[in-house]
Order: sequence, then structure tokens, then C-alpha cells
Amino acid sequence: MKRRGGERGKRDDQRRARSIVTLEDVARVAGVHYSTVSRALDPSKVWRVNPATRKHVQAVARRMGYQRDMVASGLKRGRTHTVAVVVADLANPFIAPVLRGIANRLEGAGMMSLIGETQDDSKRLARILDHLLSRRVDAIILTAARLSDGPALRRISRKGIPVVLAVRDVAGIRFPSCTNDELLGGRLAAEHLIGLGHRRLAQLRGPKDVSPTVERAQGFSKAVAAARAVEIVVRSTAATPTPDEGRRLMRMLLDGKGPLPTAVFAHHDLMALGALAMMAERGLSCPDEISIMGFHDVPQVDRITPPLTSIRQPSEELGRIAAEMTIATLSWPDRPPEERRLPPTLVVRESTTAPAGQRPTVLDPTGETVRKSTS
Repeated sequence: MKRRGGERGKRDDQRRARSIVTLEDVARVAGVHYSTVSRALDPSKVWRVNPATRKHVQAVARRMGYQRDMVASGLKRGRTHTVAVVVADLANPFIAPVLRGIANRLEGAGMMSLIGETQDDSKRLARILDHLLSRRVDAIILTAARLSDGPALRRISRKGIPVVLAVRDVAGIRFPSCTNDELLGGRLAAEHLIGLGHRRLAQLRGPKDVSPTVERAQGFSKAVAAARAVEIVVRSTAATPTPDEGRRLMRMLLDGKGPLPTAVFAHHDLMALGALAMMAERGLSCPDEISIMGFHDVPQVDRITPPLTSIRQPSEELGRIAAEMTIATLSWPDRPPEERRLPPTLVVRESTTAPAGQRPTVLDPTGETVRKSTS
């Protein structure tokens, strides 16, 4: 009985093996050399095959159900064809288009993305990085770095795995990076509110240990000071960019001594939603008593009441560029790509207006205008 079972298992293995379509099978049916098939079905070498032959080979491969053996290919080249993407918070609506841009570009290069979430915890980041090292990923795109994570990143750098920083930067770390121009974003927010006539302004600041919100705050404060307006400082920052934190900071602002600001800039649209909720709880009207604006222009903020003025960032483009930088780093390790900083855009809606007493008698009927930065 044992022998018969062994023979049956062997026959099953042979049947499964015969069901796997190989490059040799495709070459035989397509009537071309094995090496031509290998190049035509390899995204990194497909350019070496003339278009007519490439289309013919790919059509035959699809018809036969050929699937590339990524494990075997990886063993030959010392690659796994996977790129890890580490994010701080998958629930943050800003990150979804970044991930889409990364995944689409990597897929076009024959690579897959492996997602890890730190929950914005540096210890969790260190554990994830160690885990990724054991999985032998080809590269890491890191969007979750905090300013204090320099030692962990230097340790990864010594392991020889390429790392591209996206969204967040870390001072003193010489990794390729693609980030948004956060200084400009903060400045655009301040200039918009000052241009409406506001002279008392405040900002609800995001986490103090991540580069985007630190730079965003600096850009806003510098523009307010340059205009000789008054910034009312909230003596706290958000631990995370959430509605609850926006609500908490807005409560602190409203409970402070002295005159209230006439305009508030929240470092994230979700924080702006919390600020609006706190205003409603206190019986304050936006924008009649206090104008509110956010950052990121996440989906649906144009559908709330009032529609939210925000700073829009090219999130999907940022992800695409970060993926391209990663591909370039893997292809030409001796030629690191240059740093990229993408300019934001001001999107004006109904949550911001001139302060009471300075409003025109005729309102703009268009509802929404978009003003792009020229710098």
C-alpha cells in the first residue's frame, strides 16, 4: 500500500509539473528562440525585442497561461522583485493616493509592493525594518520616518539595502528623497488668510517630530511675521493628525486668554474637521466668526458644510516619483537620484472669507477657485 501511494503521489507531481508552462514551451509554440522569449517576457529587457515579435510572444504566453517564476528569477539575480513600502497610518486618507502611485509604477517595472504600517511608533518601525531585512526585499520606500529615527535608518543603510524617503525627510540622512514643499505649503496658507484681511491668526500644528508638520509650521509663522500680523500660539501640538486632536487643540485655543483669532490653519484636513466640530459645540460660525482651512485636500472635504479651503498636494505623483527613484537606485546604484520637492496648490472654498467688517457685499458665485503656486 505504501508503494502504491508513493507511485500515485509521483504521478500527481508529474501531472502538476506538466501543467506548468515553461519558457521553452512558449518558445516552441511561438517559433522563436528561448532567449527571445526570455527577453520579451522580462519587463527590464523587453525593449531589446522588436515590437512585432514582442507582441507575438506575449500573445502566445497569455494564451498558454504562462506565469513568470519570480522565485527562480530572483535566485538568479539576487533579487526578490519586492519593494517594501512603510507607512505611518493606513487610515490616513492622504496616504492612499501615494500608495497607488507607488504600486502602479512598481508593477510596470515587474515589481510588487509589500506594505508595512508603523502606527507612527518608532519602536514598531525598527521591528518592521528588521523583518524586511530578513525577507530580503530589494528596496524600501519609507514614508513613516520621524525626525528621531536617524539611528535606525543609519543601521539599515549599513546593511546595503537601498532606501528612498518619501513624504517625510530626516535631517542628516543621505537617502534619496521625494517630499512635498511643506515650507511653501505653510506660506501659501498664511498668505491666503492674510490676503483676505486677517490680522490675528493661529495654527493647529501637527506632530512635532515629523518633518512635514515642522516645516509647515515654519512656513506659516514666517509669512505671518513678514506681514506683521499676529500669530496666536497654541501651546500644544497634535500627537496624530486626527479629528480628536483638532478638536482638542481648538478647545485650547478658544479657552485661551485674550482676543480670539479670526482665522485658523489646521495642519491636516482631519484636524480641521475636529476644529469645526468644536466651533459648532461653542456656538461659533465658520467662516462668519472664524475662518478655518486645512491641509492635504483629502476626498470629501469639498462636501462638508462649509466646504473646506485646503492646500492640495500631488500625492499620487509623489508616490510615482518615489517608485521611479527606487527603480533608478536599483538599476544604477552608483548614481543616486536627486532630491525632489513638489509644490502644493491652494484650493479656495467657502470655509475662509474676509473678517467681519471687511467683506465685500457681492460674493463670488463660483464656489471654488484653484490658485497654483508660481514658485
